[in-house]
Amino acid sequence: MEKRRLALSVTTALALMATAVTTGAAGGRPPGQAGEGIQSVTAITKVYSFGQKVAVVAIEYSDIVNPRTLDTDTFTVSDSIYNFRFNPLEDLQTREDRTITRIYTNDEPMIDPDGTSDLGRFVIIELDSADRGGNTVMRSTCSGFLCYEKINTDLATQVIQNEDVFAQRGHGRGRGPRLASGGPTAHPLTGTTVNLLADEFRHDIYLHSAMVVPYAFHLPADYDPARTYPMVVVLPGWGSGFNGENRGVQVAVDITAVAWVQPERTGTDEDVIVLTVQTQRVGTDEESAAVVALMQSFMDQYSVDRERVYLSGFSWGTTLAYDAMADYPGLFAGALINAGFPVSAEKAAQIAQAGTPIWISHGTSDPVLPVAFGRNSVQTLRTAYVAAGMDAAQAEDLVRFTEYPNEAYGLPDYHAVVGPVYEDPSILGWLLQQ
Repeated sequence: MEKRRLALSVTTALALMATAVTTGAAGGRPPGQAGEGIQSVTAITKVYSFGQKVAVVAIEYSDIVNPRTLDTDTFTVSDSIYNFRFNPLEDLQTREDRTITRIYTNDEPMIDPDGTSDLGRFVIIELDSADRGGNTVMRSTCSGFLCYEKINTDLATQVIQNEDVFAQRGHGRGRGPRLASGGPTAHPLTGTTVNLLADEFRHDIYLHSAMVVPYAFHLPADYDPARTYPMVVVLPGWGSGFNGENRGVQVAVDITAVAWVQPERTGTDEDVIVLTVQTQRVGTDEESAAVVALMQSFMDQYSVDRERVYLSGFSWGTTLAYDAMADYPGLFAGALINAGFPVSAEKAAQIAQAGTPIWISHGTSDPVLPVAFGRNSVQTLRTAYVAAGMDAAQAEDLVRFTEYPNEAYGLPDYHAVVGPVYEDPSILGWLLQQ
């Protein structure tokens, strides 16, 4: 049985290596082909606190577009209202118009921070992140506890060009020739989706015994192997575990991976290596051993400051975090425990031997793991730290706790406490200071 399992794991691994993590739809007219009409439609996504969404649509024309003829009424952008946190899969077919916040031209399908027009063939349509539509993460067909999340590779984003779009005229004066006529036709996505920051993560697999462990990682843009960098290991929730077809979803499902490469989130310009792991939900002892083995292998390959390795676990990932801290005391310089399972007195005593700084966060109305889990874990850990020789004040400083009321959440998913936690640079900054 073990040989068969290993053979299947290797086969799965080889298949994974040939699979790319992409979003978007193929088809339509090739980008840049001359002629009247829309040449291509490309989605640009961002990862927000509660997950990845289509943030921008870039529309390509055959010539430089005259921006003076454009306004927010020139186009209508519609999308599926589906959000895996709240909606049944049937709602993937339900559409709603998005709110257009800015429109301008550019010479590539990219966002301009100032929202000002440059000479270019692309019309950039920025969308309101508060809209219901545009979420890229979906739930696989399942029931209850067996659910997984995955990236939707068939995004429903569509654009209607309501008014004529014109080219630039000589010296920038006048309307120029018409590039495309307005009309009721809905144009689907045709270009390869651009996933801001998420596309910067590299994806690989690690084989631990018979277990395939997919992971994603991000190196600083100017990574120098002669330097050492702090590393944050992100352990996602149950739904982002690996099921054979959802590789890479842990980067898109919420902000926990991408936040560490955003100075506005961390409160520091310091370069950080991010390692985020997908496990197969087979049991904490085996999984935590696989995570640590992957970490050790990764640190042998990349230039990590071994005195500054941090953990951030959410939901199911907190069980692995507690196990790893207990079984490998001193390996981690600090940890964030978000909406976690309770820690046992035995594990707490092992963690206390290293005096690891831990910040626990939980939502008051968490419907999945009750807030008592977080409160009790704080007391269990502080008691263990005192038993290990610290005074009460030291234990309270090392084991911190924040409880979030409902109004702290941008979306009413009160289990996903990572939303408000990762919007607080003081917490992320605290971890990196340990």
